[in-house]
Amino acid sequence: MQSDQTALVVHDPPSAGATLSGSLCTVSFDAVYRTEYASLVRLAFVLTGRRDIAEELVQDAFEVAHRRWDRISTYDKPGAWVRRVVLQRCVGRHRRVLAETKALLRLAARTPDHHELAVGDDALLVAIRKLPTRQAQVVALICLEDRSVEEVADLLQCAQPTVRTHLRRGRLSLANTLNLTGESVSSSTQESHHEPA
Repeated sequence: MQSDQTALVVHDPPSAGATLSGSLCTVSFDAVYRTEYASLVRLAFVLTGRRDIAEELVQDAFEVAHRRWDRISTYDKPGAWVRRVVLQRCVGRHRRVLAETKALLRLAARTPDHHELAVGDDALLVAIRKLPTRQAQVVALICLEDRSVEEVADLLQCAQPTVRTHLRRGRLSLANTLNLTGESVSSSTQESHHEPA
């Protein structure tokens, strides 16, 4: 149920912001925006607890209203329509935040499953990130996730020989960056069994 205090009602004769369209009396978008904006932000703030979010939700609601203004302007209380949209957006945001919070709590409760790297973890990870994109993807998938060449080829939608080439080049690059021999890189990334000699 909408409050008459916050809803904009057009009376006869029409105000400066209203016009007659056939037998229907319509009100301008600007008039509704000026009349309703502050109270809608207050409403959204009460429901969300954040002014920036409240302003964003109200702006979104007015954007939707503006796109449909030809129809909405003929309603008895166009401001009430915008208010309903704001309420729906607040509920939607609340549900989103609740779902995200639950997901974060589930993740926090899980025991981390980290692969232990034999050679300077930080240095190796930084070096992998500096590789060309495809090489970094292949090295990460094979060395850190322990995936086979076949699996990586399927994931990246490329041929297995291409995966092996990216893997070989990535390992050489890592060896140069970390001042290691090819064998050290293979053993430090725990994946020498994936690539044929």
